[in-house]
Amino acid sequence: MSASLRALVVDDDRLICQLLAEYLAPHGYDVVTAHNGLDGVDRAAAPDIDVVILDVMLPGIDGFEVLKRIRVRSSVPVIMLTARGSERERISGLDTGADDYIPKTFSHRELLSRLNAVMRRVKPASFDNLEEAFGITLDPSRRIVKREGRRVELTAVEFDILCALMRAKGRVLSREQLLQEASQRGPEVSDRSIDVHISSVRRKLGYERTAGCIETVRSLGYRFRNPEEA
Repeated sequence: MSASLRALVVDDDRLICQLLAEYLAPHGYDVVTAHNGLDGVDRAAAPDIDVVILDVMLPGIDGFEVLKRIRVRSSVPVIMLTARGSERERISGLDTGADDYIPKTFSHRELLSRLNAVMRRVKPASFDNLEEAFGITLDPSRRIVKREGRRVELTAVEFDILCALMRAKGRVLSREQLLQEASQRGPEVSDRSIDVHISSVRRKLGYERTAGCIETVRSLGYRFRNPEEA
């Protein structure tokens, strides 16, 4: 993603808001929150909001009413979340103007995929897939990594880890965050194995004796060096 996008999460569950903010940040989304429907309507109308993630079950007015009021004031894309997810609810949400509708049994990776799909449609100019730094080019859509024009063959887990680190733009990611990135790649991925995968990525990128562009931050995790700090 060529620039950070601002996502408004409207949900009265503060823990869900916090988890979504932590998960989406490395993927280029700056998350702000509202915890009731009326605040959500007001915040969604702000010009800095690029997308809204809207829970159906809210105190005061529910998500459907929030969506109706948002649509009077704004065409901002809205993804609705619900604990029930019945066909009737999905149709009602889409007919009211939602861009997508996800039951709350979703995985974070599914939400990110749907979120990216919506944003590619409405803001294609902000969605440059390529990540480039230190001679490394990563193409998430084709899952290709090159260094100095040479193809680097990574496993699926290694690719996910490198992609998360590059997208974090110099921020430190904990082993737990990196584990979450690769959690759907099979039981062989564990907290301890993250260190092994990082070592393998470094070696394949050509950093056999040094950390290279992937720094170990003691007691915290790893980060992909910010080129501006190099």
